[in-house]
Amino acid sequence: MRKCIVSFFVVFLSVFGVEAQKNVSEHGLQFQDLPKRWDEALPLGNGMIGELIWQKDQKLRLSLDHAELWDLRPMKGLHQPGFTYQWVKEQVLKGDYSPVQKQGDEPYEREPAPGKIPGAGLEFDISGWGKVLKSGLNIEKAVAVTEWENGIKMSSFVHASLPYGYFKFENIQSLTCNLIPPKYQGEIDRQAGGSVEGDDLSRLGYKQGKVIKTGNSLYYLQQGWGGFYYEVSVKWAKTSSSTIEGVWCIAAHYPESARPSAALLLKKSAAFSKAFVSHASWWRNFWAKSAISLPDSILERQWYLEQYKFGCTARKNAPPISLQAIWTADNGRLPPWKGDFHHDLNTQLSYWPGYASNHLEEGLGYLNHLDQNKARYKRYTKWFYGTDGLNVPGVTTLSGEEMGGWIQYSFSPTVSAWLSQHFYWQWRYSMDRVFLQKRAYPWFSEVTKHLEKITYLDKNGKRQLPLSSSPEINDNSASAWFQENTNYDLALMRYVFGKAAELAIELKLNKEAAHFKQILSEFPDYALSEHDELSFAPQMPYNVSHRHFSHAMAIHPLAEIRVENGEKDQKIIRNTIALLDKIGPAYWCGYSYAWLGNMKARAKDGAGASKALKDFATAFCSVNSFHLNGDQTRSGKSQFTYRPFTLEGNFAFASGIQEMLLQSYTGNIEIFPAIPSEWKELSFENLRAEGAFLVSAKRSGGLTDEVKIVSEKGGMVLLKSPFKTYFVRSLKSVKWKYLETGFFELRMEKGGQIVLKNGYE
Repeated sequence: MRKCIVSFFVVFLSVFGVEAQKNVSEHGLQFQDLPKRWDEALPLGNGMIGELIWQKDQKLRLSLDHAELWDLRPMKGLHQPGFTYQWVKEQVLKGDYSPVQKQGDEPYEREPAPGKIPGAGLEFDISGWGKVLKSGLNIEKAVAVTEWENGIKMSSFVHASLPYGYFKFENIQSLTCNLIPPKYQGEIDRQAGGSVEGDDLSRLGYKQGKVIKTGNSLYYLQQGWGGFYYEVSVKWAKTSSSTIEGVWCIAAHYPESARPSAALLLKKSAAFSKAFVSHASWWRNFWAKSAISLPDSILERQWYLEQYKFGCTARKNAPPISLQAIWTADNGRLPPWKGDFHHDLNTQLSYWPGYASNHLEEGLGYLNHLDQNKARYKRYTKWFYGTDGLNVPGVTTLSGEEMGGWIQYSFSPTVSAWLSQHFYWQWRYSMDRVFLQKRAYPWFSEVTKHLEKITYLDKNGKRQLPLSSSPEINDNSASAWFQENTNYDLALMRYVFGKAAELAIELKLNKEAAHFKQILSEFPDYALSEHDELSFAPQMPYNVSHRHFSHAMAIHPLAEIRVENGEKDQKIIRNTIALLDKIGPAYWCGYSYAWLGNMKARAKDGAGASKALKDFATAFCSVNSFHLNGDQTRSGKSQFTYRPFTLEGNFAFASGIQEMLLQSYTGNIEIFPAIPSEWKELSFENLRAEGAFLVSAKRSGGLTDEVKIVSEKGGMVLLKSPFKTYFVRSLKSVKWKYLETGFFELRMEKGGQIVLKNGYE
C-alpha cells in the first residue's frame, strides 16, 4: 500500500454532514387524502403515549394510546400443579402430548387476557369541510399536518418527552369534538377472534366507562381488571379569531402505584407553540445522532422512517417495544397476539438498530424492564425448571409475568440467553464499565447458572438440554421437541457462556472465566447436513420454508459462525443461505426478509442484502411504513397475505441497512462491508461501532473517499483498510500504524479522532 501522511492537530469540519445529513423531512409521509384505515394512519408517539391520525367515516380520528394500558389478570388455567419442564418431557416421551397443549397453549388462544388494551378515539366532524388537499407527516419535527380545500389546517404532535398530545386547527370558527371509548360492552362475536385477528373487547367483561363533556373539555374513565383504571382527558380553546388549540393525555393507574390524575396532568400542560419548541428540540437532537445517504431512494427512505418509529417507541423510562407498542389496533378488537412482549424474536429484533444508529439511551428501556423484573423471572425459573439462576418467559405481560402460548417458545429454556445479547451489546457499544459491573455481568452470571443446572452431560460427555426446540418449527406438536440440542438452543448456550467468559476476563474474574470456558467446551458442534448447511437439529435438516431462521442464529445475530473465521465458516454461511433461498419464502413473514438482509450483509453479499431489504420495504409494509407481516403485493413473496401489524420487521430492516454500511461485531471496524457493486455514491455519519467509536464514511465514484473515527471512551481498534492509497487528513490524540495484514491499528485517547482520505496529499 502506498501512502502519504500528514499529521496535524486541527479542528476538523467534517463534510460528511453535508452529504449524509439530508433534510430528514424529505423522507416523511405525504398523501393526497387522509388514510382510511388505522394501520395506514399517520403515527406519532413518545414511547409512552401514541396517536394515529386517519379518517373514519366522515370523522377525523385520532386514535389515542398508552403503553401501560394492560389487563394484567393471570392467564387462566396456566399455573396448574405439576406443570413443569420435567412434566413436559415425560409427556413427550410418553407420546401423549395433548395434555401439554391443553395446559400451555390453549389458555392463550381461549382467554382474552392478559393483554394490551386500546385507549380511545378522539373524533372531529369534518363532513362539511370538503376535499382534503394533502395530509402528511414531517418526521424531522414529528408533526402531522392535514389541509382541506376550505382552508382549514390541522397540525398535531405528541410531545417527545412530556405526556401530552397536541392538536391545532387554523382558519376555523368552531369545532365539533367527541371522545369515542372502546366498545367494552356489547354483543360478543364468537365466530371471529384468536390471537392473530385479535379477540372481542366485550370478552374482557368490563363495565363500559362514560364520557363526560363539560364545555370545551372531555373526560373518560374506564375501569379495568383488578383495580386498574385509566383516564383520558381532552381540552381545547380558541386562541385567536380563527385558531383552536387542544391537548390530550392518558393516565394509567394500578393499585400498587400512585400516579397523577389526567386532570392534574392537563393543568400542567403548556400551550401548543411553547410545547412545540421543546418537542422539536428533542427531535433535532435525535436526528443529529446519525445519518445515511444511499443511492437507493426506497431503502434510504425506509431507513429514515424506521428511525422515526424507533424515536416514537423507544424511551429510557418507558416500557419496551411490544408487538405494536403505542399504536394498538383501533378496529374495535384486541390487538394481534394480545399486543404482548414476545421474546422468541419480536422484542430482540426491535432493538437491533438502536446500537449502530447511536441511540443507546433510548434502548435502555428494554434493559431496564428486564432488570426490574428479575425477581419475577427467578421465581418463574424456580417454579417451571426447578433451577436457580434466571430465565425469562418467552411471552410476557407488562409486569413480566408469563402468558403461555406455544410452549416451545413461550417456555423455552434459553430465552434469557438471547436477551443477554442486548446486555452485551449495550456494554460493547458504550464501554460503560459501571453498566458492565452492575448490570451486564450479573445478568450473564444468573443466566449461566440456570443453563448449567438444567443441562447434563450425555454418554459422550457432551452437554445437552433435556428438551430442546427451535421456535415455531413443527408448530405446537410433540415433534417440535428434540432430545438433542437444536442449533437454535445450542447457539444461544454457546454464545452466553462464551461472552460470560469474556466479561469475566474484562473484570479480572479469572476463576469464573475459566469455569465458563470449561462449560463452553462441553457443548457439541453444530448440526450440519452432508452439504455443510446448518440444520434445525441433528437428524432434522432445513427442509421446509419457515419464517423464523432459528437454525441460523449462529450466523446472525450471534456471530458464532462468521466469514472472518476462515473457509470452513464461510462454506457453512454460503451453503446455509443458499439453502434458504432454494427452499424459498412460501412461509416467510416480512421480518424474515429483514432478517435475511442482515444475514446476507454478514455474508458480505451486498446485492443479496439490498434485494431482501427492498422486498421487505415494497411488499410487506403499509403505505405508512408499518410492517404488516404478509405479502401485500400478493406477488408470491409469501403465502401469508394477511396484515397483522407488528414492529419487529421494521426495526430489523433498519439494522440490515446499518450492517451493509458498517460492521464491528469482530471487534474490528469494517467500512461498507456489504454494498452492491452499483452503489457508487453513498455515505453515513456517526454510526456507532463496538468499542464506543463513532464512524463516518463517504464513498465517491465507487471508491471509499474518506473515513472519520472518533473515540468516545478511548481504546485500541483495528480498522480494515478500505483504501488503495491514503493519507491522514486530520489527527487528534491518536497513535496509529498500518499493518501488513491490511488493517490500521488505532490507539486512541478519549475524544481522539482521525480522518483518513483516499489518494495522495
